[in-house]
This record gives sequence, structure tokens and C-alpha cells, in this order.
Amino acid sequence: MDIVNLSTTISFTTKDGSSIRELLSHRNSGIRNQSLAEATVPPGVTTLAHYHPCSEEIYYILSGQGKMHLGEAVQEVGPGDAIAIPPGVVHWIENSKDLDLVFLCCCAPGYEHSDTVIVDNSKR
Repeated sequence: MDIVNLSTTISFTTKDGSSIRELLSHRNSGIRNQSLAEATVPPGVTTLAHYHPCSEEIYYILSGQGKMHLGEAVQEVGPGDAIAIPPGVVHWIENSKDLDLVFLCCCAPGYEHSDTVIVDNSKR
């Protein structure tokens, strides 16, 4: 049985600049086809525009507020919002408020730096 408590995880920075704590993945459990992490974006911070050639993602906002950029669309997001991010679609999230933006990030297949492509952020 694989049970991982958030308090026992170590934070690391993903290629897009967000800080995550990986809860379940192939690195720490029997999970092989997806991953689950808690991500934190501090106030005033925006992740780098990027896409994943292979992985689809789901963001589920736990606390804080921000703006989700997905392709050409932009929408305010907050607690309880679930965001579907298809493979190959450029996306980033910005914390436009004064509290941490915290969300769960589910990736299938699981998150890998090698499946993250940063795009030219000067053109966003």
C-alpha cells in the first residue's frame, strides 16, 4: 500500500518555475501511468509558458486566485476550479493576488522535466 503524506515530501522546482511536492509517481510508489503533485506559485509570480508533448494535465485549485492561460484563452481561477490541459497546448498560470496560489497537478503520463518544452516567453 502506497500512502504518502505531503509533510514527508521534498519540494523541487519544475522546468516552468513552479515549486511542487510530488505526492505519487513512479519515483515513490507503484503508480506507473500518472503523477499527482501539489504546486505552489507565490504572489506576483507567473510560471513560464510551456507545453507537454506527451502529458495531459489537470490542475485543481486548492487556495489562492490567479489567471490561467491556455492557448489563446485566459480565465480567472480560484478554489474548486479544475482545469483540463491537453497535450501540446501552451499554458501558464499567474498568481495575481497577495496569497500563495496552491493547486493539485495530475499528469498522465507522469511528470518529467524531459516532457516540458518552454516557449519564447517574450511573446506572451
